[in-house]
Amino acid sequence: MITMIRMKSIVITAAIAATVLGCAEKKQKQADERVPVTVATAEQKDIPLQVRAIGSVQPIATVAVRALVAGQLQRVWFREGEDVRKGQLLFTIDQRPYQATLSQAKANLARDEAQLRNAQSEAKRYAELVKKDYVTREEYEKFSSGAEAAGAVAAADRAAVENAQLQLAYCEIRSPMDGRTGSLQVQAGNLVKANDTTPLVTINQITPVYVTFALPESQLGALRARGLGNVPVTAAPRDGGNQVDGGKLTFVDNAVDPQTGTIALKATFANETRALWPGQFVNVAMTLANRANATVVPLQAVQNGQKGQYVYVVNDGNGIEMRPVTVVLQLENQAVIGKGVNPGDTVVTDGQIRLTPKSKVDVKKSL
Repeated sequence: MITMIRMKSIVITAAIAATVLGCAEKKQKQADERVPVTVATAEQKDIPLQVRAIGSVQPIATVAVRALVAGQLQRVWFREGEDVRKGQLLFTIDQRPYQATLSQAKANLARDEAQLRNAQSEAKRYAELVKKDYVTREEYEKFSSGAEAAGAVAAADRAAVENAQLQLAYCEIRSPMDGRTGSLQVQAGNLVKANDTTPLVTINQITPVYVTFALPESQLGALRARGLGNVPVTAAPRDGGNQVDGGKLTFVDNAVDPQTGTIALKATFANETRALWPGQFVNVAMTLANRANATVVPLQAVQNGQKGQYVYVVNDGNGIEMRPVTVVLQLENQAVIGKGVNPGDTVVTDGQIRLTPKSKVDVKKSL
C-alpha cells in the first residue's frame, strides 16, 4: 500500500516537472520569436501648409447665342460640342427678305438725294434773285425750307440703309469668343425668332477656367497677407483623376457670408490639357505657407492609445520602443511630427497589432 502511494507521488511530481519545463520552453520560444513588420524612415523636408475644400469648375465666360433677326435658319456651320474661334460663322438665316429691304432703302435714298440736289439748286437760285429783289423773301424762304426738308429726308434714308445693312449682317451669326459649343437647340430649316428665350447654342470658355470654392473666415487674414496671385492652388477631380497644378487665387469676395461664416474664392487655371470641365466638382488645395525642415512619417505609422498617439521605433538590435508623439499636421498619407520622432528613425508602418515593448521584429519590407 505504501509502495503504491509512493509510486503515485513520483508520477505526479514528474508530470508537474514536465509541465513546468514545457511552459518555460514555450516562454523561451515566444521570447525568441520575431514579429514580421513593415517599416519606413522618418524624413525631414519642407511641407506646404495647405487648406482644403470642395470646389466646382466654372467657365471664364458663357455666351447664350441668340438670333437678332427673325427668319428661316438656312445652315449650321459647326458640329455641336466642337471648339469654335472668335468670329467663326455659326449660323446663316435666310437673307433674301433683308436683302430686298436693303435694296428698297438704297432706292429711296437715291430718289430723295436727287430731290435734295434739285431743292438745293432752287434755293441757291432764289438766293441770288432775292438779293436783286426779283423775288420776295417769303418765296426764297419757301425754297430754302424745302431744301432743308429734302436734306432731312435724305438723312433718314441713309439711316434706313444703315439699319437694313445691319439687319442683313445679323443673318450671319458668328461666335463672339473662343470656346466650346454645347448642345444645338435649333436645327436648320426651322424658323427662329429675334431675341428668343431659347438660345440657338451656348458657348463656354474652358481655357482658362475658374475653380470656385469657399473657406472659413478664419483663413481670411492669411489670404490677405499673401495677396491675390501669390497663393498657389491645385485641383483634383473627385473621382480620383490626376491633380492639376498651376492655379492661382484671383478672386476673394468682398464680404463673408453671415449664414455660413465662409468667404467665396476663385482660382484661375490655364487648363491647357482640359483636365477640368465646367460643372465638375473637384478637391481644392490652397498653399498658404511652407513648414521648413519638418519631420514626416507615413500616417499609418501613428497609432492611437489610451494615453494618446504613439509610434513604434525600431532600434539597432531589432528591438522596438513605443514612443508617444505629437502630430501637428496630416497631409494625405503623411503625418508631420512635432516631437517624439527624429529624422532618420525607423518606424513601424504595418504589423503593430502583434507588438509588445519586449518584442523583436523581422523587417520584411522597407518603404
